Amino acid sequence: MAAEQWRKSSYSNNDGGTCIEHDDAHPGRVRDSKDPEGPRLRFAPDAWAAFVRAAANGEFGEV
Repeated sequence: MAAEQWRKSSYSNNDGGTCIEHDDAHPGRVRDSKDPEGPRLRFAPDAWAAFVRAAANGEFGEV
């Protein structure tokens, strides 16, 4: 298995708010950026891609 490669969104303002990071090496894996040792969520890669597309298209309101 490839090493984890966590990345926070470029839209994050680093104010300690509600940011998540996603694992570039394993699509569909996310974690809370404030708790990097905490639990991770896993989504099927196609479900994660659909979520990212929907967010980018504004389907959840302004981000």
